[in-house]
Amino acid sequence: MSFRRVFPWRSLSHFARSKSAFTYIKIVVLTSVFWILVDALAVFYVNLVKKELPVKTFTNVLGSYFERDLHPPPEPGEQGAGVKVDKHLKDKEKELFKINQFNLMVSDMISVNRSLRDYRNQKCEHKEYSVDLPTTSVIIIFHNEAWSTLIRTIMSVINRSPRQLVAEIILVDDASEREFLKTKLEEFLAEVHYPIRLIRLSQRTGLIRARLAGADVAKGDVLTFLDSHCECTRGWLEPLLAEIQKDSSTVVTPVIDNVDLNDFHYGSMKDNVQVGGFTWSLTFYWYQIPASERQRLAGDHSLPVRSPTMAGGLFSIDRKYFEHIGRYDDQMDVWGGENVEISFRIWQCGGSLYIVPCSHVGHVFRKSSPYTWPGGVGNILVKNNRRLAEVWMDEYKHFWFFISPNAKHVNYGDVSERLALRANLKCKNFNWYIKNIWPESSYNLDVFYIGQIRNRQNSKCADTMGRKDSGQVGMTGCHGQGGNQAFAFTKRNEIRSDDFCLDASGANSKVILFRCHFQGGNQHWTYDHGDSYAFRHTSTSQCLDMDSSGSGLVIRTCSSASSSQKWDMKNAANLDALLKHYRI
Repeated sequence: MSFRRVFPWRSLSHFARSKSAFTYIKIVVLTSVFWILVDALAVFYVNLVKKELPVKTFTNVLGSYFERDLHPPPEPGEQGAGVKVDKHLKDKEKELFKINQFNLMVSDMISVNRSLRDYRNQKCEHKEYSVDLPTTSVIIIFHNEAWSTLIRTIMSVINRSPRQLVAEIILVDDASEREFLKTKLEEFLAEVHYPIRLIRLSQRTGLIRARLAGADVAKGDVLTFLDSHCECTRGWLEPLLAEIQKDSSTVVTPVIDNVDLNDFHYGSMKDNVQVGGFTWSLTFYWYQIPASERQRLAGDHSLPVRSPTMAGGLFSIDRKYFEHIGRYDDQMDVWGGENVEISFRIWQCGGSLYIVPCSHVGHVFRKSSPYTWPGGVGNILVKNNRRLAEVWMDEYKHFWFFISPNAKHVNYGDVSERLALRANLKCKNFNWYIKNIWPESSYNLDVFYIGQIRNRQNSKCADTMGRKDSGQVGMTGCHGQGGNQAFAFTKRNEIRSDDFCLDASGANSKVILFRCHFQGGNQHWTYDHGDSYAFRHTSTSQCLDMDSSGSGLVIRTCSSASSSQKWDMKNAANLDALLKHYRI
């Protein structure tokens, strides 16, 4: 048998050339297959973003090759950046803004899986948590929420929460009317492959009762309530659960960062944590950390901060403890006041409330609500506040009535069950709360007088006219009902209206309202009750007077002959007993 019959190549060189060609063909084929796979994966990933599937689904396909928060650089809003709309779209942008009272066009431009930076203090990154933290049910209420903000909230929980810690996500639809929140939402949730339960309420009940509907079916050890326009950041959940694991009567909130309603820029508070408080009208407000609490923290920005109240939109609470302290007051309507009420209840009934700096969650803060409610939101808030005042504020409720005189006439329902709850839990009184939990509060009635300031020349009274920062104090007819004519002359020698003090920047200047700074200076006054009846401005040595029109306050050179510089101030009749009882 010849060599040619066994190896049918004409020569060894021909064999070599044939082998090189075969190798070349293999390389071409394998390269083509590789790029086909890359293209397919690219299409899959783009489809993932457009269809708003969770990043976790993608990582399950590719293993650990890609990080969970990987996003293509061209996507707008990545790393929490703000987004600007082209000028030719401005008119449409303004129209869409009205739907949800935030920039819907910008929100829809941003991926629901957008990446965010790590906003925690450096110490937080190195904290270690127990391997057996309690589980949580994340409860999200929505009513006619925008698709992109609702889904972004859900995705941020899924993508940035350890799977073993989330028992479920409970979505409660408070009778939404928008079509995309019906079948489309159900189809989307079916594709997510995550334990999400959707509860549909047939009638609009409002935030309070909708949250209770979610809590009724929750299975997790802890209830975590979120609004439907949030973004959870890396490591947000573990520090909340860790504090509750230490003490089940501890209620915790994350640091609530601001997602700008105009461009959706994620603005972090970082280490500038503030605590929750409330104004004279019982409106929630953010305040600087009190000096006593700063001393306790000793400069450690990773430690939980005691907070007198919470904003209420985002917090975690042990499920059994939530039941123990009486859940929400289900006779309150819609929303408003429930956050202050539960804050009073937590502290007065033996619990504690903390803001956890190692947990950051972004929230779109709107300037006005896009929703309406029969009777108006204002009337609902007065009713809710009246209920909390009757149950938790004791004699201090009379001070609130002086600030909110219309509240005395509102129908607030039956509070006997809530009073029985307070008695059964052996809760402390409101004076204890003020003196021990928030002594810096303007409700700490360390004052000489609370009442109206009446001018002896024209018998008109000083009036805020509803103005706040930098607004001139006006003069109107005295009505004796408090409200805008309610002022306190404090033992720090301030003339206060809520958190604002009468302030004069220099000689012969207007007297304006300026946020109280506790530093004296332009806000320091003395009152000569019983002689000249003059309020003297300490830094200028001038006296409080009326302007030439008699409609505003100024300071002028003091004159004992000037009746326009004589002022009567005494305690409002219904506050005298309260002030005598609780005076320091």
